[in-house]
Amino acid sequence: MSRPVMSRRIRVAVVGGGISGLTAAFRLRQALGSDAQIDVVESSDRLGGVLRTVDVGGRAVDVGAEAFIVRRPEALALIDELGLADDVVSPSGARPAIWSGAGLHPLPAPALMGIPASPEPVAGLVDSDDLDRLAGEADRPLNWSVTQNPTVGDLVADRFGPSVVARSVDPMLGGVYSSLAADIGLREAIPALAARLDGGSPSLTAAVRSVIDSGAGASGPVFGTLIGGYRRLLDALTAAAAVTPALARAVVTLGSGADGWTLGFGDGGSADYDGVVLAVPAPVAGELLTESAPAIGEALVAVPRASSVVVSIALEPGTRLPDHSGVLVATGETLRAKAFTFSSRKWPHLAGDDEPVSVRASFGRHGAPVPDEDDEPGVGERLVADALADLDAVCAAAGVNAVSARVVDSYVQRWPGGLPVYGPGHLAAMARVDAHRPPRLALAGSAYAGVGVPACIGRAGRAAAAVVADLTPET
Repeated sequence: MSRPVMSRRIRVAVVGGGISGLTAAFRLRQALGSDAQIDVVESSDRLGGVLRTVDVGGRAVDVGAEAFIVRRPEALALIDELGLADDVVSPSGARPAIWSGAGLHPLPAPALMGIPASPEPVAGLVDSDDLDRLAGEADRPLNWSVTQNPTVGDLVADRFGPSVVARSVDPMLGGVYSSLAADIGLREAIPALAARLDGGSPSLTAAVRSVIDSGAGASGPVFGTLIGGYRRLLDALTAAAAVTPALARAVVTLGSGADGWTLGFGDGGSADYDGVVLAVPAPVAGELLTESAPAIGEALVAVPRASSVVVSIALEPGTRLPDHSGVLVATGETLRAKAFTFSSRKWPHLAGDDEPVSVRASFGRHGAPVPDEDDEPGVGERLVADALADLDAVCAAAGVNAVSARVVDSYVQRWPGGLPVYGPGHLAAMARVDAHRPPRLALAGSAYAGVGVPACIGRAGRAAAAVVADLTPET
């Protein structure tokens, strides 16, 4: 990105201090130089958005996203750029399990986001009728057109049977999107599978097998995380961007002018900027843009959000856990948690005989939010109790002693509206938003190009580049 030439100091605002906002600020600093004024404005009292590292039982653990995909380049490249690459760690060899029918089952493999290409991976997990349906799917006519965009759940239920969705696909997609497969668009969540179907795959079985086979030669770990948690990445980005974020300052209005934008703040103040990056949830961005850009403002306000809660638990050193990296809970089970991560088994840096044993439980999804304290006083304590009761049930099924009496610390983190819902047509709607982007303003965050940390980092870089390009006179 070439640096713009202007007669005065350039001023750019980044609204939102999550991973997207801080990445955008860093890229703006690189492009605009040390003389530019880059203001990061965050409405809450902390940075990080849905990334948060806290101390539980004396150990730094993440209570938002806990890992990133290393086979996408954006997160690893940024971490390397910031000098943190030596502190990236890979998971242990432990594998997750599926909880179904009051018991533990191996995670289906090979499978594509829980969608198998043959009956064998889900044998013993799904209903026998659905095993037969799966086995014969390739022989049934597939009526597909490039205009279709069913939900993942509807497609898989139709072709393979509902128990495949509930016990294999829902647990996988629920961990990524906090939504059931019936709420998630195929083109939004698994574009490679949609591309195979568009390209003429004769069956869902063939399309899934083709995608799986295309990645069969990939080697190395799929996920990574940072020793010390995401707080280290957030701190490094803030320092590299050379910004002093304004915390607990809400942007309540956004007005456009010939030379840029005017931000109005909740405290009654205002400030003029040459450019703006809105790195806030889509509905928040939409509210700010309703007057100046109503066409995209309305589309952004309409993006639904999924809420969830993470309960982090520290157990006494030496506490034994099941021999898995975690447990994904099938839809319709009696367990109240939707997933467990056995962090001390999953991540080698969190292991150790003399260290507390770390576990996290997840609750809530789109359409089934967890009550807040106003609706249910003491809900935090209830969630901890529910997590421990469910964890004891999982341990019993695995032949491991109950752990609920060995708790040394716990922490409850709520994520109201933490993730956008990638329903059918969501990406097409966001493409239309991008096509009508006002000059000198760009959008970043999890609503536009994927919910994962690498996707957010990539989108933030492109948003910063778009604003810089708008500020750069054509030569």
